Amino acid sequence: MRSFSEEQNLFRDTYRRFLADEVAPHMPEWRKAGIVDRKIFARAGELGFLMIWPDEKYGGIGDADFRFEQIIIEETVRAGCGEWYNTLHSRLVGPYFQRFGSEEQRERFLPKCVSGETILAVAMTEPNAGSDLAGMRSTVVDEGDHFVLNGSKTYISNGINADVVVTAAKMHGADSRHAMVLLVVERGMAGFERGSNLEKIGLHAQDTAELFFNDVKVPKGNVLGEPGKGFYYLMEGLAEERLIAACGYLATSRRAFDVTREFVMNRQLFGKPLSDQQNTQFRMAEMDAEIDMLQVFVDHCVSEHNAGRLTANLAAKAKMLGSEIEWRMADLGLQLHGGAGYMQEYEISRIFTDARMSRIYAGSSEVMRLIIGRDVFSDRYSSFLE
Repeated sequence: MRSFSEEQNLFRDTYRRFLADEVAPHMPEWRKAGIVDRKIFARAGELGFLMIWPDEKYGGIGDADFRFEQIIIEETVRAGCGEWYNTLHSRLVGPYFQRFGSEEQRERFLPKCVSGETILAVAMTEPNAGSDLAGMRSTVVDEGDHFVLNGSKTYISNGINADVVVTAAKMHGADSRHAMVLLVVERGMAGFERGSNLEKIGLHAQDTAELFFNDVKVPKGNVLGEPGKGFYYLMEGLAEERLIAACGYLATSRRAFDVTREFVMNRQLFGKPLSDQQNTQFRMAEMDAEIDMLQVFVDHCVSEHNAGRLTANLAAKAKMLGSEIEWRMADLGLQLHGGAGYMQEYEISRIFTDARMSRIYAGSSEVMRLIIGRDVFSDRYSSFLE
């Protein structure tokens, strides 16, 4: 049985009602618009649903238990609102200020992030540098009291809505290809421009954009941590990013299972429900077991993360398994829907197209296998036979 406190269960109930009343009804119009109305960030902030972990002096409740974010992820997907990237803002980008920022930076940025007045994004990916961060070409030059940033980023989630973008760039002239700086680039800075909202085959309500930096002067007060260590700061945050992704994939898998189960129980084939067919029962039974096993593993990863023990290897396993199981369930669900599954009026069609991205972003399945494989053949590996 899953372990949540009474406070967390109450939080789940109130957040579920918020989604049902104020978010889910607007998702169709936001999908058509290609972007979520930024007002929903402010509304979530007003109700205490946006950022849980910051200390009360910044506007949060000071509870860093990842299970609160796990609840938010699960319920957002359950309500059909997964394209609202509130967790990207709250738990992926926001913690950079806590981990690497100064107290002055936390006081300056966090309160507006908690309230939803300021929306966050992180810019790492470039046209020729995705999973290989060391291959990025954006550069910064130290000009004394400020850095000058040049380069471009692509496929940036929250790219249109974002007011503050944590941007990674290489230090010009540094000997190491890992010498990077994390810069806080703010809306309105001269030379900071956005491309159009990119059109995608799925995740239609999630704004994704290219970002361009042309001689952007970034004050030294907008540098997170120590210049030159940005690569290692990014690596530190990847484990949680992949756990966030795994929680979402798991929730989507279960949602796809539930809508498929309901459909096959009502769909008649050869005079009886499709759910009476042995093939349907066998395939759905396999997926039910896989999703349940994934739930146990992801819950274990959350516990390890709360205890400060989540490793890059464990997070990579959760990300890889989660995205692969999500895809198998989405594919099976569409198949069992038959021709109806190809129609946009059925939820499974959206789940299917949205899920195709999961095995790519936050580190592709191939990169996850590479990370896991290195560990398997390293001296750190602990065999069950030992």
